[in-house]
Amino acid sequence: MTGHNQHPDSPVTALTPDAVDRLESLFGPIDEDLARHYPGDRIGGQPSHTVYVSAADASANVPAEWGTAASAILDAHPEAFAELDTANVLPLVRERLSTAPIQDLRIDFEDGYGWRSDVVEDRHATAAGAALAALAKDPDGPTWLGIRSKGLAAHERRRGIRTLELVLDGAGGVPDGFVFTVPKLRAASQVAAVVALCEELERAHGLPDRALRFELQIESPQAVIGADGTTTLAQAITRADGRCTSLHYGTYDYSAACGITSAQQSLAHPVADHAKNVMLVAAAQTGVWVCDGSTQVVPTGSPEQVSASARRHFDLVTRSLERGFYQGWDMHPGHLVTRWLATFGFFRHAMPVAAARLGGYLDRQGGEVMDEPATAQALAGVLVRGLDAGAFGLAEVQAIASGIDRDVLRGLLDRSVTVSLG
Repeated sequence: MTGHNQHPDSPVTALTPDAVDRLESLFGPIDEDLARHYPGDRIGGQPSHTVYVSAADASANVPAEWGTAASAILDAHPEAFAELDTANVLPLVRERLSTAPIQDLRIDFEDGYGWRSDVVEDRHATAAGAALAALAKDPDGPTWLGIRSKGLAAHERRRGIRTLELVLDGAGGVPDGFVFTVPKLRAASQVAAVVALCEELERAHGLPDRALRFELQIESPQAVIGADGTTTLAQAITRADGRCTSLHYGTYDYSAACGITSAQQSLAHPVADHAKNVMLVAAAQTGVWVCDGSTQVVPTGSPEQVSASARRHFDLVTRSLERGFYQGWDMHPGHLVTRWLATFGFFRHAMPVAAARLGGYLDRQGGEVMDEPATAQALAGVLVRGLDAGAFGLAEVQAIASGIDRDVLRGLLDRSVTVSLG
C-alpha cells in the first residue's frame, strides 16, 4: 500500500493511512492555533517614527510647523549635521522636511498634556478630532495618526474614555490611519477591557465593526513580567483580538519604575534593552510592530550643545535600527533632522548589498554567501523598509538587481517566491 501522494515506484512505508490520519488530527488544531496567533511579521507600512505633541498645541498645521522648525535648525547648524552624514543623504532629509516631515502623529492627552479642567480638555479633544480628520485627507500628511489619552488606572480612565469619544466626534468618525495609544499597561487582562471599549464605542457611534485599533505603551515592569512569572506582553497581544497594531516603549516611566536614576535613564540602558528585547520576542510573527522610545535631550543651546545632542540622537536611532527597532518617538522638531538622517543613511548603506544578494538568490548564482529563504526574506525586508522610508527608490534597487520589484519583494517576504534547487 502506498502512502499519501506516494509514487507507485517509491519504497513502501510502514505507517498506515489511519496512522497518518490520526497524526493529522492531532497536528491540525495546533496548526490552526499557531496560524491564528502567529500570522507572520507585518513588514511594509510601518512608520519610521511617531511624533508626540501636546493636545494644547495640536492643529492640522503641526507637520508643516515641525518641518519648518526642523529645517531652520538644520540651516542654523549645518556643520553639526554634516559630520553625521556618512551616506550623503542631507538633500533627501531637506526634501523630507519640506514635504512630508511626519509619518506618524500622536496628539497627547497624557503626560505631555497634564491635568486640566474638564471643560478645557473637552474643547481640546473635539479640536484634536477635527485636526486629525483634516490631516488624514492631506496627501502629504501623516500615514498614521491618533491620540494618547489618559491611562487605565481607576482615577483617570473615565476621563480618558471621554476624551477618546470626543475626539471621534470631532473627527466625524474614524480617520484613515487612526490609532489610539493605551499608556501604562500593567496587566494582560486590561487589554480585554480595551477591546470591550472599542466594541462599545463602535456600537454607540455607529462605526464599522473593528474600525478602532490601539497600541500598547510599555512603561511598567509588570507589562513585561507578570506576578505569575509569565510574559504579560505575549498574553496581551493574544487578548487584543487582532486590534493591537504595535507596542511602544516608554523610556522614562519604565526606567524610573526599575529604580534607574534620572541621569542614567536612556534607550541604551541595559534595563531598556531587556524590556525591548522581550517586546521584540513577544511581537515576533504576530503582525504587531515594535516602537522604541524617546530621548529628552533636544538640539538647542550653543553650537556645541546642538552638535552633542544631534550626535546623541543620531547614534540612538542608528543603534535602534541595528537592533531591529525600525520606529521610535520624536519629541522635538530637531529630532526630525537626525531621525531622517540616521534612517536614510542606515538603509542606503544596507541597500546595495541586500539588492545584490537578493539578485544572486533569485538567479541562484550564489557568490561568497549562499543565502537561504529566511535570509532572502530578511534582505527583502531591508529593501521594503528602505523604500517605505523614502531612503531610495525602486529604480536604484533595479540598477543593481533588475529582477526585483514590489511583487517579488512581497513574495519573498511571505515566501511565495521560491527558487528551484534543481
